[in-house]
Amino acid sequence: MSYQSDKFTQARRNLMLPHPKGEAAAVAHAFLEVDLALHSFDETSLDEYARTRIARLRQLMDTSSVPHGSETGAWQAKAKGFSVDERSEVSNLVDELASWFRNVAS
Repeated sequence: MSYQSDKFTQARRNLMLPHPKGEAAAVAHAFLEVDLALHSFDETSLDEYARTRIARLRQLMDTSSVPHGSETGAWQAKAKGFSVDERSEVSNLVDELASWFRNVAS
């Protein structure tokens, strides 16, 4: 789970500093890192804490109702529509999962 730890840490970094292209771009870049972390990853070995947070993060990342030309573009379009509460929730979920994976990987 070292790879997942690295990717969630990078996702957290994307959300920490002001992004030169704005908050929506920061969220889209964080979503890309999360997607890389979870691609072909077997979540059945995770505890309920992690599975619940990943499921919620996947809901927030879902772009099935967002018109787009590319995945990152869809994430950015979706993030533009996020409320302050949703942006905060994304940040908290990424932070919690980065810490969880770091603890499991060490």
